Amino acid sequence: MTHVLETMKLDGKVALVTGGAGLYGRQIVAALAEAGATTFIASRGIEALEAVAEEERARGHDVRALPLDLGDQASIDALHARIVDETGGCDILVNNAVTRNAAALWGGPMEAYDTALRVNASALFYLTHLVSEGMKARGAGSIINIGSMMGTVGVEPANYAGTNMHDNPSPLYFYEKGGMQNFSRWAASILGPHGIRVNCVAPGGYFTGQPAPFVAAYSQRTQLGRMANDTDLKGIIVFLASDASAYITGANIPIDGGYTAK
Repeated sequence: MTHVLETMKLDGKVALVTGGAGLYGRQIVAALAEAGATTFIASRGIEALEAVAEEERARGHDVRALPLDLGDQASIDALHARIVDETGGCDILVNNAVTRNAAALWGGPMEAYDTALRVNASALFYLTHLVSEGMKARGAGSIINIGSMMGTVGVEPANYAGTNMHDNPSPLYFYEKGGMQNFSRWAASILGPHGIRVNCVAPGGYFTGQPAPFVAAYSQRTQLGRMANDTDLKGIIVFLASDASAYITGANIPIDGGYTAK
């Protein structure tokens, strides 16, 4: 039998992470690369991605940055074609990138919602289908959607008391992340017969130097008494990407310090 720690290794695997230079994206990339995967990172912010790729290559990891505009179908096609040409295709897809449209507020214009939904929903469907076709040919694959605890709960106004932070965020993010959870279940049903697993990870709030009253209120709302840090997502990403989770699909896994369980 294979030693359990061996099942966590990603040597010889190819991963694609949309985004990769942001708060959670950076640790996702590091986790996959450290586990041995050839890791492609892709977004419109190619300069930031190149900096991440250079840092990882200096650590001895194979990380490659490519341009991607998720609002442009031709850009998605070109990215996929290049990965197939260089490596034969993806074994792991992490749908991590998200766009925030400042105009897509409650009561905002329909055009603002449409712009965000094209990236956060339409592109999610299209890219996942495209990559899964190659996974089907190999009879295996892992797709990890990066959701949010905000796809499970509503707003907690008490978290914002005593700060100048906005306590009425756009409904679009809550709608999209809630939909991502059920899309993951749907895709797991469709792709499971082909050996492809689809799961959703729902992170909680990430500490970025928010005002002390917010940090205190939010931390108290969790069961672990703190906000998320720079490494909290790494373990679950490697677990879901690897054979260690071979019998897990269609799951929504909260990584929120117990926020949604309280």
